[in-house]
Amino acid sequence: MAASDDEKSTDRIKDSAQQIWLAGLGAFAKMQQEGSKAFEALVKDGVGVQKRTQQAAEETLAQAQARMTGFANEFSNRAAGGWGKLENIFEDRVARALEKLGMPSAQEVAALQARVEALEAELKRRDSPAKPARAAARKTPTRKAADTASKPSQRHKPTGG
Repeated sequence: MAASDDEKSTDRIKDSAQQIWLAGLGAFAKMQQEGSKAFEALVKDGVGVQKRTQQAAEETLAQAQARMTGFANEFSNRAAGGWGKLENIFEDRVARALEKLGMPSAQEVAALQARVEALEAELKRRDSPAKPARAAARKTPTRKAADTASKPSQRHKPTGG
């Protein structure tokens, strides 16, 4: 009986192997038939994933650009403020150094210019009516000039000698 049990086991193993083989052939045949459909479905799924990934990447990029623009503006504002402070410090130090050297400030120079302009205007105002009288006075020789012209020069007197 042992021989018939072995044959039955062998037949069962052969039948199982045959069924596995046929199942594999069936799967292969089914894949050939539905392979193009499965491939198209995978492509469609891939396109959807790509669109979602691309959209997420664009959103992330837009957020990063907005943050970088904000950082750049903030940095620019801080830098401008820093340069303004540095400029003020420099101007103050130069002004103090010039003051120590006795140089007038811009305000003092402006005030002096205004005074000079006012004095020039006053002189012009005073000289305008007096010009004809002065011109007439200059035409007649002064007494001193007349005296010097009539006397012989004593500068080059010959000395006896």
